[in-house]
Order: sequence, then structure tokens, then C-alpha cells
Amino acid sequence: MSKQFLALARVSSREQEREGFSLEVQEDALRRYAEQNEGHISKLYRIAETASKRDERKVFKELIAFAKDQAARLDGILFFKVDRAARNLFDYVELERLEVDHGVPVIYVSQPTENTPAGRMMRRTLASMAAFYTEQQSIDVRDGHARRIQSGFFVGKAPYGYCNVRKDGRGLIEVDPITAPKVRRIFELYAWETHTLDTLLEQLDSEGTTYTDASPRFGRSKLYDILTSRAYIGEVRYQQRWYPGAHDPLVSRATFDRVQQLLGGQTYRSHELTYAGELITCGHCGRPISGERKTKLTKSGPKDYVYYRCARYTATGHPRIRIREEKLDQQILALFDQLRIDDDNVRDWFRRVLQAKTRSGQQDSAQQRVELTRQLTMLQNQQDRLLNLRLLEEIDEGTFATKHTELRDRIAQAKLQLETCDRRREENGEIALKAFELSQTLREKWLTADYRAKRRMLDIVCLNFRLEGVSLVPTIRKPFDVLAEGPLTVDNRGDWI
Repeated sequence: MSKQFLALARVSSREQEREGFSLEVQEDALRRYAEQNEGHISKLYRIAETASKRDERKVFKELIAFAKDQAARLDGILFFKVDRAARNLFDYVELERLEVDHGVPVIYVSQPTENTPAGRMMRRTLASMAAFYTEQQSIDVRDGHARRIQSGFFVGKAPYGYCNVRKDGRGLIEVDPITAPKVRRIFELYAWETHTLDTLLEQLDSEGTTYTDASPRFGRSKLYDILTSRAYIGEVRYQQRWYPGAHDPLVSRATFDRVQQLLGGQTYRSHELTYAGELITCGHCGRPISGERKTKLTKSGPKDYVYYRCARYTATGHPRIRIREEKLDQQILALFDQLRIDDDNVRDWFRRVLQAKTRSGQQDSAQQRVELTRQLTMLQNQQDRLLNLRLLEEIDEGTFATKHTELRDRIAQAKLQLETCDRRREENGEIALKAFELSQTLREKWLTADYRAKRRMLDIVCLNFRLEGVSLVPTIRKPFDVLAEGPLTVDNRGDWI
């Protein structure tokens, strides 16, 4: 009977393949050895260059387990070289124990050694050198990654919206002219069009916006990853931390911050019910009001009805109240009617008052700007001190990255507040007047609006809603709260509302 050998071929990098250690080269050498020694390979294990460390470990454990189980039938385990068998000393010890405890010879076909103390010492020396090379390579890779991060470059493949390019021997990042506009559109829609992730997917589909040629439709999780990635405001991620990047941002900081705020409460709403999705809370227990759609058979055929109730509707002692969507619509329209001013003279007077209020608030804005400037200067000084501490190596890189990101966020927020504070008086007055004009046409817009438009109107006019029994109690945003208080007269307080 011919001898039976177990064998393993391993390639862990493209460089090793170029140096002549490809899987095919190793397999040919292993089979040639088996044939020259009047045997054959009964089972061959392969570890490809693309295998993860977990997969490598799994294959090695399977080889050891099979060798122990079939030890009586095996005439040896073949490897191309010592460093192809074990990449660390723990694995090499496993092989030596297999040889000693189970009597299975371990053979390195391109590095033959005798089974003597001198031969074993040689193999252990080669194993130690392989372990040293692996550990040193890991350190070199980490150092290379750290240098790229410090230069503001991504480690590995650039995120969607960017592309990797090579210039003068350096790996750089550029804005992808094909995918970058898609990223901007995603942020624009979610920030300003009152979308959920599901309605955003539908909008992208309706516009013909594709992810890639191979996978045309954006996945829900992919959209979430894009919307939460700080790469699009000019940062790079490494080891769960974000660092300043050298690439161009795709979205403004204001838009990104708005998206993060909206994601906090709207990420996983998958319905299209106008008053669901935690828009309303229960006045009895504070839980969110949920909606359900029912189909009933009528004389004219099937008809859909939408009901709303508390999430704890069935709890002991909780009021068993359900309210139809039509009833809530009536209350919203009544609110819009309350905001409307039918008298032309009163409407003109209200416009003048808004302009007067804008002028009178300028002094308060100036004081606020002084305070914000002071805070911004203080934060920038803290940022400078933090950088000096890092240059002096008085704090480690991880602490620096965390604190630097925190300060950068606070500085960006302070700058945003300053920009808002610096708006011209005329611009503020124009915004107030536009809000007022909107309030006068809400009823007409509501009656012809779809789900998304209705949610947008509710978000503009009200902060939140509470359901007391069957009555909807809104918290109205400024300046609409002034209109809802009514009645208004031009003799109220002179030029004041």
C-alpha cells in the first residue's frame, strides 16, 4: 500500500506569490514529494491570500483535528516551509505535540531536517524567525496606517463618493464625479425633505439614482452608513476614532448635523401613516401613539380605514381609546384655521409687527454674538493647547483623537451659531414673513398634500403633539404660537403683539 500524507498550502500575501510561494507552486512541490516517497496526498488543505485570520485559524484547527483522528493511517503531514506551517509559536508547538504525542511526522519539503536534537533546534529557530517576521510586519503595517491617518488619508478603500488614485507613487483620495453627487443628494433629501429611510429609498428609485451598476438599488443599511459617516464632512476613521482628513467634504457641517439630529428619532420608521412614528405621545402614559390600517368590506367594495391608539392600549387600567385618522385631520385643519387671519388690515398690521420685532431683536443678537465669539476663542485656545500636549507627547494618540474630535465638533457648532447670529436684519424679517404667509395657506396645501408633505407641514408648525382622550394637544413653534393665541387687534400693545 502507498503511503498517505496530509498536506497544507498557504499563501498570506500577494508579495509571497510574486516571490514564488503561490498555492500552485506549493501544491506541486507537496505532491512531488509524496510521489517520490511512494505515497499520495489523501487530503489537501488550502489557505488563500484572501482568507481572514479567523478562516486561517479554522482551517489550521481542522487539519490538527483530522490528523489526531487519523494518526494511525497517516505517514506524515507535509508543508512547503516552516513559515507556511506556522505563523506563530503557538501553532508550531501544536505541530510538535502532534508529532510527539500521536507519532505523526511533520515534514517541511523545501527545508528538510533530521529528527534529531540538532534538527529540531533548526526547525524551532525557523519557527521563531517566522513568528518574529509576522509580529514585526504587524507593527510596520500599524505604523504605516498611522502615518496615512496623520496625513489625512484613508486606510484602505475610500468610502462611497470618493475613489482611490495613484499619483507619483502615492495613494491619494479624490472625489468620484459619478457617486459624489449621489451622496450629496441623499443628504439633501434626508435633511430637508422630511424622509424616513424607507421613503428615501423610494425617492431615489423614482429619480433613477442607482448605487452601482452591479447593485442598482441602495440598501437600507447602506443608506444609514452613508448618512452617519463623518467621512463626508472631511474626516477619516481609524480604530473606531475619527481624524481630520485631507479630502474635500461632500456635505456642509450644518447639513450633516441636521441629519444626525433627525436620525435620532426617524431612522427606523417604515410606514406612511401621517400621525404615527412617535409624532404623538399618549396623555395618559406618555408612550407613543401607533397607527394601524384596516380594510373593511362595504357596499361599494373594500375600503381602508386608519386608526391610532397608544402602544399600551391593551394594558390594565389604560383607556381603550382609538381614533380614526379623519378625526385627527379635522383637528389639524381647525388648528390651521386658527392660525389664519381673514382681515386684510390685521394681516398687514401683523406683517409690520414682525418687522418691528426683527429690528428690536438686533441688540439681543449683538450681545449673543459677543458671547459666542468669546466661547469660540476659548475653544480654539483649548484646541491649540491640546495639540501642544500631543507634540510634547504628554498625552497618547487615542486621547488626543477623542478630545480633538470633541473640540472640533464644539467649534463647528459655535461657528454655525455665529453664522445664524450674523444674518442680516432684512433676512430675518424675510424668514418671519415667509413663515407668516405659509400659515395663511396651510389648509389649502394640506387638502392636496401627500404623506411626506403633510409631515413636513406638521414639523414646521408644531414641536410635538399629545393625545388627551380623543383631543390632539399640540405644542406650537414660534412664531405660529402667537397666531394661535388670538384674537388679535391692532390696539393690543401698540407695535407689539
